Amino acid sequence: MANIVLTRIDERLLHGQVRITWGKHSGANTILIANDEVAGNPILQAPFKGAAGGEYHVLFRTVEQAIQNIPKAGPERKILLLCNNPTDVAALAEGGVPISEVNIGNMHYHPGKTKVDANVCVDKKDMIAFEKLRALGIPSTIQHMPESTKQVIFDVVGEAVA
Repeated sequence: MANIVLTRIDERLLHGQVRITWGKHSGANTILIANDEVAGNPILQAPFKGAAGGEYHVLFRTVEQAIQNIPKAGPERKILLLCNNPTDVAALAEGGVPISEVNIGNMHYHPGKTKVDANVCVDKKDMIAFEKLRALGIPSTIQHMPESTKQVIFDVVGEAVA
């Protein structure tokens, strides 16, 4: 059975804060980036491998590959699962990946998105994905640093995104 120690949404994917703060806090030894674009492009993968600093085994998978492969991982592989959007996380969960909670990090502003937190902007598509996760019993919480208080995405968004 897969041992996912943290599932995080971070638009930047793997960077220093994830490696140093969240990696150590979670006890991960593997960082799995589930992203269709990055999985198929070694040029895009290079900076993420560098950001891992040699401390973690870094894997790149499409969402579908992650759905197929994560259940095969042994318990010794402590996985920090990274996606850059909630739609991919919802697809993973709907595909049977055992996600217990989603940590929402950085979701930047783009046209059509509404800022709901200092580092989180969402649109209707994002909220549909968070609704799917909630329907599966998976909480989604904004938490910038491990010592920060968790905020449930639906409590933060309220009526901001209709």
